[in-house]
Amino acid sequence: MNKIYFTPGPSALYFSVEQHIKYAIKHGITSISHRSKKFEAIFKEAEERSRSLLNLPDNYKLVFTSSATEIWEKMTDSLIEEKSLHMVNGAFSKKFYSVARNLGKDARQIEAEWGKLPDYKTVTDNHYEVIGVTHNETSTGVVTPLENIYQLKENNPESLVVIDAVSSLPIVNIDFAKVDSVYASVQKAFGLPAGLGAWFINDKTEAKARLMKEKGLLRDTYHNILSFIDQAENYQTPSTPNVLGIFLFSQVIQDMLNKGMKQIRNDSVYKSAIMYNMLDQHDVLRPFVKEQVLRSETIIVVDSGDRTNDLIKYLSNHKMIVGGGYGKMKGKQIRIANFPTHSREQFEMLTDLIEKFE
Repeated sequence: MNKIYFTPGPSALYFSVEQHIKYAIKHGITSISHRSKKFEAIFKEAEERSRSLLNLPDNYKLVFTSSATEIWEKMTDSLIEEKSLHMVNGAFSKKFYSVARNLGKDARQIEAEWGKLPDYKTVTDNHYEVIGVTHNETSTGVVTPLENIYQLKENNPESLVVIDAVSSLPIVNIDFAKVDSVYASVQKAFGLPAGLGAWFINDKTEAKARLMKEKGLLRDTYHNILSFIDQAENYQTPSTPNVLGIFLFSQVIQDMLNKGMKQIRNDSVYKSAIMYNMLDQHDVLRPFVKEQVLRSETIIVVDSGDRTNDLIKYLSNHKMIVGGGYGKMKGKQIRIANFPTHSREQFEMLTDLIEKFE
């Protein structure tokens, strides 16, 4: 049996990626110009398929970046004149806050301890230009209920509510009409090689960027939101993009559409349920997130304490590769990805192995 990667990203490739890569090489897609009609057709296809997969409203546009991390900088530069707010409950939500601070913005945070959720109900200040929310905190396995995010937007209608959905899209069924921007990287739940960010931007977000430009505040650096958007109008990019990544993104989305998101989401619920049910009864291990409503389906974090290295080695000996704890939890936890590429059978095997660990 080949190794199965349950790492939280990069993770296992979607089962069809290998054949799509072979097709791309055979047909010269890896060598085409990003100013060619062929590339425009690939971009357009990716945009149309994304719209179908995610039920994307007409007032949203798709642009591609090198990663989701790049998007933090672009949002800070293009959307924040003065103030932003960041809902922080882990390492990645904290990093967006740090980027805004380091770029000289008056960035504020509402921070919760790891494993818990910040208090969303207290945020009613429309003076924040951007409010950053991490739907699924990859470092801790905490998921923010969508209703909390929608209520945040309702309480702060003048603010741009932007969602980091890096480790939950496309599993999470977001109502895009209730937020302003959603972004992800493809090396997690999309099951693709690293090196591509997908950013979904609504018209209100674009309007704020154009206002920043009118005020002379939009820096003409590597790229900004408007350089992405203006090129995307013609299904192009400001500079040479990850053409292969965009092609693969489009192909895997079509594969997911063919399978059906209802089935994919049902599988995700089933797989996470059997893992959490086992962990709740395990003699040695426990789920890190105690409150069930906050437990992520896609990133399952396990408290393993001084048995962490033994557990990782035990699973590796059975060709099951999991992630370690992140940041301050390194050596104390493991993180298990539950993405569409992980079949029910694979997850049952992993669950059985962990259940037998002593």
